[in-house]
Amino acid sequence: MDVSEINIPGDTPGIEWRLPVIRFKGNDPAAPKVYIQAALHANELPGTALVHFLCGKLRQAESEERIAGDITLVPQANPIGAAQSHFGELQGRFDLGSRTNFNRDFPLILVRDRQELLDGLDDYPATDRLKRELIHMALGADLVLDLHCDDESLQYAYIDEAFWPEAADLANALDMEAVLLSDGESTAFEEAVGFAWKYEVPGERKAKLPGKLSVTVELRGRRDVYPGMAEKDAEGLLQFLIGRGVVNGGAAGDTTFSGPAVPLDNVEIVRAPQGGTVLFHHDIGERVSEGELLATIVTRPGFAEGDIDIRAPQDGLLLTRTSDRLVRRRGDLMKIAAEQPSKAARKAGTLED
Repeated sequence: MDVSEINIPGDTPGIEWRLPVIRFKGNDPAAPKVYIQAALHANELPGTALVHFLCGKLRQAESEERIAGDITLVPQANPIGAAQSHFGELQGRFDLGSRTNFNRDFPLILVRDRQELLDGLDDYPATDRLKRELIHMALGADLVLDLHCDDESLQYAYIDEAFWPEAADLANALDMEAVLLSDGESTAFEEAVGFAWKYEVPGERKAKLPGKLSVTVELRGRRDVYPGMAEKDAEGLLQFLIGRGVVNGGAAGDTTFSGPAVPLDNVEIVRAPQGGTVLFHHDIGERVSEGELLATIVTRPGFAEGDIDIRAPQDGLLLTRTSDRLVRRRGDLMKIAAEQPSKAARKAGTLED
């Protein structure tokens, strides 16, 4: 195991960020190379806990000479966001300086131009420099996992259709309860990696990328940081690596996935029509039917005539839910993985900012 740091100078004098990187050297040049990062949204820590336990398992495998492919781990991928605290609350999703989501605006380049990501780094602000360092490391791998989480949520993933259904082995290994098939039309980290592979030959777009994988894994909710969960997820991820030939020893697991795998167009994002106190009638993991009562917004406490009922737009699986109980007008309440396309208009790309 090799441990190093990438130094990222701050944008004001006296500031410097340090990005720890853990590497395991494989003994088979033909084996897939892996890149795994966690906490790009710095307040999403289930992935950091997973990598902590996974690292222990990989150290054991290394001592037994079972690591075939190179593995790179970045347990806390965003030291800039981790230092952003506003009135006592960590603000890890958006850069407070530029107001940009840390998981947006990654460079869209070709694989052959990978080295250019590191050219002239001193000309870029710290957040852009961080993004260029991260995607440079990722583009040296075949299997790329970006570990995130939602608010209150089931375990699910965003997987580009170019990697499906081959990626069903990952969904099964991590006991995912749903897969959202993305269109690859954004500048989020995992889609920027996929872009580089799809357009490896200039002017040609590959529809399928066998043997490759770039995925955003949503490891339940932000509060789901427990040793038992992290240990189980780490073991599942290890089994995925064994199945893909990255780590030797043990039989490959089941590669089938029985949960729903739906396009992003089938995701219903239920929003609050007015602000108020939200009373949920259903929990994540429950299946709901069209017209079923999902939540009530209490807009005028003490006056029932001000209550607003929120009903399911169609049948589906209640995938996520906000942890806020005082919601703003048009604030997101929940996501439903539905059986049919939503009637709501949606632009290509990510579901949310």
